[in-house]
Order: sequence, then structure tokens, then C-alpha cells
Amino acid sequence: MTRMRLMTGRRLIGRLAIQSVAPGLELSHLDVLDAVRRAQDSGEVTVGTIAEMMRIDPSRASRVVSDMVGRNILRRKASQADARRIVVVMTPLGQKLMAEIKAQKMTLVSDIVADWPQEEIDVFAKLFDKFISGFEELFEARMREMTEDA
Repeated sequence: MTRMRLMTGRRLIGRLAIQSVAPGLELSHLDVLDAVRRAQDSGEVTVGTIAEMMRIDPSRASRVVSDMVGRNILRRKASQADARRIVVVMTPLGQKLMAEIKAQKMTLVSDIVADWPQEEIDVFAKLFDKFISGFEELFEARMREMTEDA
């Protein structure tokens, strides 16, 4: 786990995607973009949603979102549910950046498992998904416990 954390900590995939699509972006921009991508499945995304998902101060989230709006990666629009509320959505450039990240990930994984037999790839994919799902469930449960204890 430590070796994996060190490798992902270097953020190679994000750096490659930025270089290919939007030079000049920071890795924190990708974190915000990923938060928007994940949150939009549950409904409208606000700056508060982004701050909560990233566990950062809402003012920091607001500054990063503003920067991304200025770079045409995100845009603000009025909520469909409540016109007084502002939501954040990806622009075509933001979607292109997310697609490039996905392509970089797929290429990396394909390169790693290129010489694996198909049955090992299938077993690994199933077990990795099971592991990550369990990790997420445990993490959320621990976070709820910490919140309840506070």
C-alpha cells in the first residue's frame, strides 16, 4: 500500500493529462474537476459540495473554481431547482481534460497488464474493485464515527 501511495502521490497521470490538454493547470484543478465529475451524478454541484468532497475550506474551493471558470474549464450557471443558487458545471474543455485523464489511466493500466493472462486480469479487476469498495465503505464509516464523536 505504501508503494502504491508513493506512486500515485507523484500524480503522473494528472501531470500527463495537463501536459496534453491544458498546460499551465495545477494538480488541484484536476482534483476539483474530479469532484465535479463524481458529484454531478448525485445532482447539482455547488462550491460547497466541492469543498466538502475535497475537505477544504469553502473560500479555497471558491478561489479554485473562479480560476477554473476564468480558464474555461468550469462554468457557473443558475440552478434548475432554485434560480437563486449557483451551480458549477464542466465546459467542453473540462470534459476533454477528464477524457484525457481517463485515456492516460487506461493506457497506463493496459501497459502494466499487457503480459498478464486474461484470467489474471479478470480476477485482479474484480478483487481490486472489491478492495476499493471496502476501503471507501470503511473510510466513510470512520468519518461518520469521528463526526458523531466530535
